[in-house]
Amino acid sequence: MWPLYAAGFTTAFGAHGVAASLGADATDAVTSLLVLGGLLALYDGAEVVLKPVFGTLADRVGARPVMVGGLIAFAVASALYAVADSPGWLWAARLGQGAAASAFSPSASALVARLNPAAKHGRAFGSYGFHKSIGYTLGPLLGGVLVWAGGLRLLFAVLAVLGAAVAVWAALAVPVVPPLPKARQTVFDLARRLADPSFLAPTAALAAATAALSVGVGFLPVSGRAAGLGTVATGAAVSVLAACAALVQPRAGRALDDGRLTTRSGLAAGLLTASAGLACAMLPGLTGVLLAAALIGAGTGLITPLGFASLATATPAARICQTMGAAELGRELGDAGGPLLVAAVATSTTLTHGYAALAVLLASGAAFRLAHRRTTATPYRTKT
Repeated sequence: MWPLYAAGFTTAFGAHGVAASLGADATDAVTSLLVLGGLLALYDGAEVVLKPVFGTLADRVGARPVMVGGLIAFAVASALYAVADSPGWLWAARLGQGAAASAFSPSASALVARLNPAAKHGRAFGSYGFHKSIGYTLGPLLGGVLVWAGGLRLLFAVLAVLGAAVAVWAALAVPVVPPLPKARQTVFDLARRLADPSFLAPTAALAAATAALSVGVGFLPVSGRAAGLGTVATGAAVSVLAACAALVQPRAGRALDDGRLTTRSGLAAGLLTASAGLACAMLPGLTGVLLAAALIGAGTGLITPLGFASLATATPAARICQTMGAAELGRELGDAGGPLLVAAVATSTTLTHGYAALAVLLASGAAFRLAHRRTTATPYRTKT
């Protein structure tokens, strides 16, 4: 399992490490806010388009070769800018990193499900999420240090070495998991399977959690600065958010496996907790910022392992990679949609109203989960 955890760390560290460092680049690679926005969108756009595609491919040829191939591609894409050091190659490298992450991230999630029995899915995804959260936490910190020491080229060189090392480790240590025979699937069958509540409910919760997380990381520093807080205090708040998410995930997974927590109640509790965190963000000063960070992180940490464990349990093993890719797409949409919603409301009113809008949306999702109890999840059925 450790190479899979390393793959999760790599995608998180690469995403946030570069994203947080691009604006601090002292070279001519990032010349304006428009260029910065384009570079940030390029990575996420590649993931939105390609994750379901690589998920389907992994079901067909096996998750392990797709994961290893994606890690190798990530290393090559990172090495492009480290060697070339030109603005044009930065765009190519960022696009290549996003495309590569689209391959190895859902494949690693699928292998977590395939290599663990259903009774241990909560623990497995909790540990996987913990290591991704560590990557999200360390990415901006270590990325900033590397850029300070040697510029973006040094950061991309480290990412190239990291991707190559994890690829070799995975190739040597991860067992071969052959693709399973599957029934023929039409486009109608796929649409019906993805529209099933046992897919939509956990995916929607994962998207909502990612939306809250993205808003917390992006907008809590804005609230902190408006309250007169310095960069150290606002940076600490973001670290609290990531740390809470990392600490809660393994515990939530164990509680699910031990029967002390159900998916329905856990997802609802996570949505309510994240909603309460957004409500605390409306409070003035450091207290509001820290409470918001802690609650958003805890809510996200509660939802993530339960959502993925629910998807793994309800999906036939032969279609697990496709499902994980589609679920990751849902998370990417939440990652983009949350900040867009808050920004749109804040532009016409205030940031406080933006937090309130997303808080109400998450609380409504929790109420819907509690009001529509679903029986034990059963695998999707596909026509032959």
